[in-house]
Amino acid sequence: MQTRATPATAAPLERFNTAPADEAARTLLACLHSHAWARRLTAHRPYPDLPALLAAADEASYDLSPADLTEALTAETLPALPEDTYAAAHTALSAATAAYESRFGHVFVISLDGLSPDEALNHVLAAIRSRLSNDPDEERLVAAEELRHLARTRLTNTLGDAGL
Repeated sequence: MQTRATPATAAPLERFNTAPADEAARTLLACLHSHAWARRLTAHRPYPDLPALLAAADEASYDLSPADLTEALTAETLPALPEDTYAAAHTALSAATAAYESRFGHVFVISLDGLSPDEALNHVLAAIRSRLSNDPDEERLVAAEELRHLARTRLTNTLGDAGL
């Protein structure tokens, strides 16, 4: 399949829509590291606008198999704390995430979209403490929903009009 050249001044979504499949998949994998999710979204291009892509991304996220979810969770990292966070907070977060990873076998994922840096630490600590009481199946559902939110934010940042 031939793709047409897209000028560098094209909107990010237009560049995504016309990019070679492997390039489009790499862009998607940076948003959510699930090859099945990326293949599905790549195969359904072109998207008329960002809301259509986000709707397709949500649908594909809901259809992740347990193995796809594990693949995506394995690639995630902990949310970064603001640089001026005090040492005790780092210690508390390290202890909480260690307990979480020991209980559930994967990194703690959470979307901090819309929170100020000052709110992020308390939100993360409260969420870890709360989610530690979940059973593993329930937590996998919560983690999958957080991954979906993270993917939406990353897609918007990457392919929205302000992206790239």
